[in-house]
Amino acid sequence: QVQLVESGGGLVQAGGSLRLSCAASGRTFSNYAMGWFRQAPGKEREFVAVITQSGYGTYYADSVKGRFTISRDNAKNTVYLQMNSLEPEDTAVYYCAADRQYGAVVGGSVGAWGQGTQVTVSS
Repeated sequence: QVQLVESGGGLVQAGGSLRLSCAASGRTFSNYAMGWFRQAPGKEREFVAVITQSGYGTYYADSVKGRFTISRDNAKNTVYLQMNSLEPEDTAVYYCAADRQYGAVVGGSVGAWGQGTQVTVSS
């Protein structure tokens, strides 16, 4: 199974930006649809964004649409999440996810998860 390691989280003021990265290893990265999820304290993990294997297709949760951008570099085995106009409500642990099936990523029933990276947005 593919292994995933996130990085790039931190503390940022409201209105600021962060870019998360997720490095994959262990399998052919370009065979996997990739996604980002997040889990805030006391809440269930929720879908944020997904990108197809080729990188040409993306889909976002309504709560982040227009502010977040998911992208991937198959040569570097890395997927990114550019987060702009951050709000305190975006505070959560962000997880990278991978699966050969795009629908599995959207549904959260994936074969591989990263360990998570904390994003904290102060008001």
